[in-house]
Amino acid sequence: MEFRTLYVTVGNIEEARRIGRALVEARLVACANLIPGVESVYWWQGEIAEDREVVLIAKTRADRVDVAIAKVKSMHSYAVPCVVALPILAGNRDYFDWIAQATAKTAKS
Repeated sequence: MEFRTLYVTVGNIEEARRIGRALVEARLVACANLIPGVESVYWWQGEIAEDREVVLIAKTRADRVDVAIAKVKSMHSYAVPCVVALPILAGNRDYFDWIAQATAKTAKS
């Protein structure tokens, strides 16, 4: 089984909590970490913009990524949200087993 980390930027902590919780409740991700206080500089509508954002990092199985991305997009306040999946190349096998269990449709709590 392959695993992925989702990297998402969100406008505020409340939105990040709402999206993170919805992803976990739907078993699309095993865990969502919220990191407030990120400073972002980016191009938007022909101008350079600067904002404070929250980074949401979520761990999931590769086969759940497309549905998780669709869920984030459906809940996100941005017109073009940053939602990217990064491969997890190595790590704690016990943690991977937990991700697999937590994202199973019939997971045991």
